[in-house]
Amino acid sequence: MGRGGRQAVAERLPNLRRDWRLDFVVVNGENATGGRGLSPEHAKGILEAGADVITLGDHAFDQKEMMRFCETEPRIIRPLNYSKSAPGTGARVFEATRGRKVLVAQVLGQVFMSRPYDDPFSALDPVLRAHPPGGAVAASLIDIHCEATSEKMGVGHYCDGRASVVVGTHTHVPTADVQILPRGTAFQSDAGMCGDYDSVIGMQKDEPLRRFVTGMPGGRFTPAMQEVTLAGLYVETDDRTGLATRVEMVRQGGRLSQCGPAAATAGQ
Repeated sequence: MGRGGRQAVAERLPNLRRDWRLDFVVVNGENATGGRGLSPEHAKGILEAGADVITLGDHAFDQKEMMRFCETEPRIIRPLNYSKSAPGTGARVFEATRGRKVLVAQVLGQVFMSRPYDDPFSALDPVLRAHPPGGAVAASLIDIHCEATSEKMGVGHYCDGRASVVVGTHTHVPTADVQILPRGTAFQSDAGMCGDYDSVIGMQKDEPLRRFVTGMPGGRFTPAMQEVTLAGLYVETDDRTGLATRVEMVRQGGRLSQCGPAAATAGQ
């Protein structure tokens, strides 16, 4: 979320990759440029910091240069169901450390969203069928980008046993429902934002509060820039089945209570 979020990723991710022996890192970057979209320059910075893949969201092309950049940079994933004519791709298989194949896909939800996107479930189904974890790929991650926690949970259960991880993005607030679902898929309704939590979803408080109280805008939203928390999800998977064996919330720095894996397990 804005410059503060980018700085948190740049400063903390290299050490987390080393200390937790991370094989593969996915970053949702759709609000990294001024809180609205992602520029090619800032995408390059996130990738250089240690991200293997960047997912986008409903603000995927707010920075117009991204429309061209995502066609030349394979590590950028936009939503599968954004638009049939949208540039880039919504799902791709990548190579993690030790040569393992990892699927990353993203879909947009429909509930309370700003426009009527295509059905995320039917968009995901052929991708899941073609890439079973522990078979065609060693692991798979689905980013469900939407407002409603109920819809995110629905996608989690729909993908249970068919993906390694289903994690929600978009609402900027980490949810306390981290779990491994009954058939082995790690799940969290929302991973939260990398940003300043003394804010209104990452924006300086005054303008959002003015609009809530008066119903009238008085200026532009501006990303908050004080103490930043890096928020995310840590998952270990079984190489044989591709299913999750461990899942932990991640909150590093800033105002929120701190958490993360006390020790990473070798070979996961």
